[in-house]
Amino acid sequence: MPDPLTVASGICAAGALLSSWQLGRRAVRAEAEIGRLQAELTAERHAASHDPLTGLPNRRAFYRLAATLLTDRSGYHLIAVVLDLDDFKQINDRYGHAAGDQVLVSVAQRLATFAGDNLVARLGGDEFAGLLASPTLDRRWIDHATRRLYDMLAAPIPMGAVTLRVTASVGLAPVQDSQLNEALNRADAAMYEAKALGSGRPGRALRDTAYLAEC
Repeated sequence: MPDPLTVASGICAAGALLSSWQLGRRAVRAEAEIGRLQAELTAERHAASHDPLTGLPNRRAFYRLAATLLTDRSGYHLIAVVLDLDDFKQINDRYGHAAGDQVLVSVAQRLATFAGDNLVARLGGDEFAGLLASPTLDRRWIDHATRRLYDMLAAPIPMGAVTLRVTASVGLAPVQDSQLNEALNRADAAMYEAKALGSGRPGRALRDTAYLAEC
């Protein structure tokens, strides 16, 4: 006949193993739940600060990130860039909003490629902005960067059987004394001046030249 103490000891050991297994399962479930909640929080934060179509930072995030950049220029000049697509409404009217969305995504990707590690954002509609770090305010350097940006944006956008070409009017202005809003206003004014010149002007980009060096 089995020893009652041995039986009781075995039962206790089995119970302990079961409890340990259950605790392990609970820990795994708790860890998975924490991971899920963290992923949801990250996704919510990203959605709150990024444009859902292009993935670029939105207007609110642009100003928040720009404020951080203004506190640490690392010896570089900062140049505000504002650009607006030309005749974008005609693309929506002729090809549909899906085509218009694809154009915006392509423009956002090209702008991000041009900017590299610099800050770019979609402010809304077909308006984009950037804050570019420049080693100099030499006018030739700025002109070269502007032409390169314009050429990148004007490259053909294939859409199945259709290939679209879009251009943008661009305005740039150096940021002086950390006055971001003032620089953006000057860049915006330069952009609208470029747009008013019409398609006959190659490049359709103007610089606020008041603070550029004549080099």
